[in-house]
Amino acid sequence: MPPFLRWLIALGLVGSAVYWVVTRPDPLSDGDLAGLSGDATAGEQVFLAAGCASCHVAPGDQPEGAPVLAGGQKFPSDFGTFLAPNISPSVMAGVGSWTDRELASAIQRGVSPEGYHYYPAFPYDAYGKADTGDIVNLIAYLRTLPESEQASQPHEVSFPFDIRRNLGGWKTLFVSDDWVVDGELTETQARGRYLVEALGHCGACHTPRNLLGGPNTGAWLAGAPNPEGKGRIPNITPGALTWSEVDIAAYLATGFTPEFDSAGGQMVAVIDKTSKLQPEDRAAIAAYLKVVPAVK
Repeated sequence: MPPFLRWLIALGLVGSAVYWVVTRPDPLSDGDLAGLSGDATAGEQVFLAAGCASCHVAPGDQPEGAPVLAGGQKFPSDFGTFLAPNISPSVMAGVGSWTDRELASAIQRGVSPEGYHYYPAFPYDAYGKADTGDIVNLIAYLRTLPESEQASQPHEVSFPFDIRRNLGGWKTLFVSDDWVVDGELTETQARGRYLVEALGHCGACHTPRNLLGGPNTGAWLAGAPNPEGKGRIPNITPGALTWSEVDIAAYLATGFTPEFDSAGGQMVAVIDKTSKLQPEDRAAIAAYLKVVPAVK
């Protein structure tokens, strides 16, 4: 065998080994949930802050009571169209048979019970920063919601984006436990950071992305193209967003701007959830938005 061919084979084997290690799923262990017991009442506030119903209720469904997380909403992107799955407590069609660890791994690590990666249309890159105790509380609340037997629909994604293993490389590049806004923060500002960067995953819409779909944190919350192709998600950094903290908190409670305009588009669903948060949480979000680095 020629020397160059031996080198080529060796490099291929090394590259395959590196690829296998870098892209391997990394679920939570049982120890990560040790000592945690879910509180459904507290979990309802986590559910609202995380905006789960905004994506996982069926298209056009506006239930009067508890939300039915049947899935089915479509989310277009440059990589294909993703469909929200059924995450109701149904054993057959939803997540009723999953353990707390399996659900927490899905939410915080983007790993399925079968051990494959979820697409980052599911904002596990944000939820991974959340306190695991809050996630266990969220799971306890999810288990109290109505069941739906609506089957989840497959994503509309083509090659090469349908190779799930490659998402492990995406996670290596773009998923971090670090806060985007660091430094000295007041207790209120830190709470706002937690709500915006972790649970609320506001950056998923308000931050531009690179060619690989990773968030451009250097332009954190500076606005981005609307993936649906209609208009642009606005810049909400200081300077671009000139509202006072009181104005921001009022908008999150009522959906009305200081100019008496009203929220539109997907913000309608967001306001529906933030309006049910505790007033101090809305104030914390407003305080955080005032210390985000301004981006013109």
